[in-house]
Amino acid sequence: MKNILVTGGTGFIGSHTCVALFEAGYMPIILDNLSNCEPNVINALEKITGARFPFYQEDCRDPTIYEKIHQHHPFESVIHFAALKAVGESMEKPLLYLNNNINSTIVLMEAMQKLGVQHLIFSSSCTVYGNPESPMVTEKTIISKPESIYGYTKMVCEQMIEQVVELNQAISAVILRYFNPIGAHNSGLIGEKPVGIPNNLVPFITQTAIGNRESLSVYGNDYPTRDGTCIRDFIHVCDLADAHVASLKYIENKSAKKSFTFNVGTGKGTTVLELIQAFEESTGLKLNWNFTNRRPGDVIEIFANTDRSNQELQWKAKKNIHDAMRDAWRWQQAIKDKNT
Repeated sequence: MKNILVTGGTGFIGSHTCVALFEAGYMPIILDNLSNCEPNVINALEKITGARFPFYQEDCRDPTIYEKIHQHHPFESVIHFAALKAVGESMEKPLLYLNNNINSTIVLMEAMQKLGVQHLIFSSSCTVYGNPESPMVTEKTIISKPESIYGYTKMVCEQMIEQVVELNQAISAVILRYFNPIGAHNSGLIGEKPVGIPNNLVPFITQTAIGNRESLSVYGNDYPTRDGTCIRDFIHVCDLADAHVASLKYIENKSAKKSFTFNVGTGKGTTVLELIQAFEESTGLKLNWNFTNRRPGDVIEIFANTDRSNQELQWKAKKNIHDAMRDAWRWQQAIKDKNT
């Protein structure tokens, strides 16, 4: 069983990917400082898989930790999730995001080079596309100026990785540009549990439905879309996790040391109101929501062209938004049960 170092492995996407990795025959080695998640995720992963994953509670910017991990659990591939990801906060604390997201990636690649680790899967984002001219973006869509410091850090990390791979023939990389991960594992044991105010739409929906919030605010109803609300590509987190396994297998079978970039989405745009409707249809609940003013910087419409990931990775999203909303609601109910 090959060891795979997973930075940020107790986070929302990282934890689901650890499950997918184990089910595919890999052993995740988790490195996480727990800045945006809880330590009981490790116990939840054990309940789902029956395995206790090695866990190191350390900062990814510490260059000494990688050699320590490698001595005990030699790894030849890394999936790098660890990053700060709140768009609004990144505009308030730009230096924090620049230091954390970019510096951690530099330290990681230096450690990979020193230890002879060959494969890197990097967690990027569709935010690198900024506000594109065409709503359907391909991997060749021109990268415009990102709308946030968070998006800027992802763009810089992508460029750094591409340059390092080009100049250092010992490392190859897959860059995955995520669209909008939603949902949860169908066990109800892991899911998205943001610390403080959520940054994503679905936790606001489920927290409103469970009674933690009085109502859901929908930002803007006058966009030039089919119902006046913004359009995004929402992908089930378990489908996204499977894309990492597919990427790992893809890069392991490549003899040439190169960097490869893939969009990871469903290829379909969904409006905010359509997502709310999917929640109501999936759960039988009526959600209390209201329109409010537009939010500065929101992209009107963006969704993925997934032809490349479908063909080259042999991966395709299998779950729909109704599946995702059912799973997200099951997870929200499980959180409430734990707290009562």
